[in-house]
Amino acid sequence: MRFRLRVLLLFVSLVAAALGVMLFVVNRSAEREAVAEIERRFAGATDTFGQLVARQNDQAAAFASLLAADYAFKRAFADTDAITLESNLRSLLLRADAHAIAVVMPDGATRAAVRRDGRRVSEGLFSPLVARADELEADRAEGCVWLDDELHEFVLVPLLAPELVAWVGLGRRIDTDLAADLSQRSGLEVVFGRVNPPRVLGSTLAPALAEAFAARPRDDTTPSLGGERFLVAAIDLPDLARAGASAHVLASLDARLAPTRRLQARLLLAGGLLLAGALGAAVLFARSLSRPVQALAAHTRRIAAGDYAARLDLRRRDELGELASAFNAMSAGLAERDRVRDLLDKNVSPEVAARLLRDGHALGGEEREVTVLFCDLRGFTTLSEGLAPPELVTLLNRYLDRMSAAVEEAGGIIDKYIGDEIMALFGAPVAAADSADRAVRAALAMRAALAGLNRELAAEGRPPLGFGVGINTARVVAGNIGSHRRLNYSVIGDGVNLAARLQTLTRREDYAADVILSESTRAALVSEFPLRDLGEVVVKGKTRAVRIHALG
Repeated sequence: MRFRLRVLLLFVSLVAAALGVMLFVVNRSAEREAVAEIERRFAGATDTFGQLVARQNDQAAAFASLLAADYAFKRAFADTDAITLESNLRSLLLRADAHAIAVVMPDGATRAAVRRDGRRVSEGLFSPLVARADELEADRAEGCVWLDDELHEFVLVPLLAPELVAWVGLGRRIDTDLAADLSQRSGLEVVFGRVNPPRVLGSTLAPALAEAFAARPRDDTTPSLGGERFLVAAIDLPDLARAGASAHVLASLDARLAPTRRLQARLLLAGGLLLAGALGAAVLFARSLSRPVQALAAHTRRIAAGDYAARLDLRRRDELGELASAFNAMSAGLAERDRVRDLLDKNVSPEVAARLLRDGHALGGEEREVTVLFCDLRGFTTLSEGLAPPELVTLLNRYLDRMSAAVEEAGGIIDKYIGDEIMALFGAPVAAADSADRAVRAALAMRAALAGLNRELAAEGRPPLGFGVGINTARVVAGNIGSHRRLNYSVIGDGVNLAARLQTLTRREDYAADVILSESTRAALVSEFPLRDLGEVVVKGKTRAVRIHALG
């Protein structure tokens, strides 16, 4: 028993260690790849944001330049007071798609300014922009300006008459709308905030998560927000930094690793099953070793007691079997006895038979992508009631012959006939890059062949036949399936079940379709075919909806 226990512990330890190493490697590899992918997105976020702001600034500068060049606006600037000028600016605010418009004097004083929310604009806010433009001798000035508690990206262009008499500026808020625009372009979460005191200006995160992000330590680049791990990178833009603001992009590491977590759960389940199998195999292996040793010990005791007629038959072809043969030969030399029974005339033990079945090279398969087609004859039960058995078999063979020919001409193989139902494969056993196209062409040929058969049946005074076809493309296991006595090349997997379920959907009258294919088949098509979208449906045996299409 101690020897068996050691063997059991060895087997279980090896399997558990292999499972642990596999899960560890999968986790580390997936996390490393997820971090690398997020960092690649981070690397392009600064350029994306810079391009976005530059595009918005160019649009604002173009509108401001048109306004500064407008003769009527110049007259209004020269002839009206600040209140009237602000009224004119307010009417232009929505047309400019801006949140604020200002007219600034060359010394930085605000002549007139309006905001979309109606609040007043404080004096002297634009002096740094004007000073920067004077210093650089630029034909426009742009930068961030705080209007109360809101940060705006402003663009100033000169108003010439003909010398510089003022600056005309448009500003857009750095807020959630801008964050959403950047998020859509970069595929990342975005947070704009004020540095001191920390406050969120705009964010694509949920409000609670955004506030938690703003309150985190500034050097924390892997914060946990709402129980979810994020990676964070700062977007380094001089205008934001000068204004005391910041922009950050975030990506959820846990969300990127969710598929890996699901894979690990499946691997853990498979590992548990494998561990159970290994335990059973270890029991058999330990028994296959301990029992012969015990038998050899017992036989030795019988020989020592003078029983030379005893024979040891372990039925093994390994070292233990050789030892048993040596014991038997030794017994034959000590006394007259019968010849050793011919081991080849005996049935092999259950343990050996099970091992041959498990390790037989004729069994097994490989994973590959194939397109599965199921075709079912409609009304066969009703038809069989009105025909004699020989007539029914003849009619069924005529139908199957036409359908099979259509499948084979399209490059498919008939996997099996299930009564009046046909299961066909495309892409196995010989791989084909256009297996989906072949299956659809086969369905069209089957439809045409059925129409020709119905014309013949009509001439014979028989009712027409109908069928329903389901097509699905998926990764399945293809290979020799069966026992050591009988094998069958076929495919197994969830994709086969889905094809069969799609075939049953052709019975629904609201679909008005005799051929239905899955979204995966539509996506795999190389050629164009007339398809009609039937929407999403939850087929029997599944919890997730699948999109299906009818072949026109």
